[in-house]
Amino acid sequence: MVLPLIITLIIALVIIAITVNVVQQHRERMQALKRAEFTKLRHALDESEEILFNAANVPLSAGLSLMLLKRISYLLKAMVELEPGQRDLKHRLEETGARITELSKSAEGIADNVGLPDNDQQLLAMMKGIKKLRSMLRAEHARGNVETQLVVDEDRRLDLLQLRISVESQIKRAKSARSNGMLGSARQYFEKALAYLNGTSHQNDYVSSRISEARMALEEITQELKQGNAKDIEKRGEKDNKDIDELFAPKRKW
Repeated sequence: MVLPLIITLIIALVIIAITVNVVQQHRERMQALKRAEFTKLRHALDESEEILFNAANVPLSAGLSLMLLKRISYLLKAMVELEPGQRDLKHRLEETGARITELSKSAEGIADNVGLPDNDQQLLAMMKGIKKLRSMLRAEHARGNVETQLVVDEDRRLDLLQLRISVESQIKRAKSARSNGMLGSARQYFEKALAYLNGTSHQNDYVSSRISEARMALEEITQELKQGNAKDIEKRGEKDNKDIDELFAPKRKW
């Protein structure tokens, strides 16, 4: 009687140990997934807040600001569900909700002709910010959080801003190269700017004026290169004539 009882207890203990181990592994796996999801949400939150709080790099309309705030609110809610004990997240969620309510009453727009920074690093940061913002805009539209017309209008505005950054940076380099006598490089920069302009679907005064400017500059550079080549040919001709004259000149007797 004692032996079967001992065997039964041993088997029960083994089963309990296996069950506890399986439960523990499942709990650890769920905690790891939870941490990974929380980190993913934190990264998305940081990106959204970075763009919202650095509007100098990416000019925002009221519609885009509202979209970002709603995105931040959604991310904070998801993070609170994962970590309900973090009071700072709940406080930030309440503040974001208040800002959404306040901004929803505003109809403030933004001028189309946004000034561009002169610094190349600032231009690069602006370009990166615009790309991230366009990606977020499409993602929020896919979730049904943004109206289609807002996506169409803002995406077109941001696309034009990207075009301006690309064109202005090329024209700036072209003018610098031309002033330093690097006509070949200047021509390449103007040609690249013209390629951007010809490849866009935007038709406005900015595009028209920059196309005219680039074409005129390319014509002038072509003429300058031709004149430079003509002068080089003339100099080479003079040198060749001089060499021939020296070759057939009477030999001096010493």
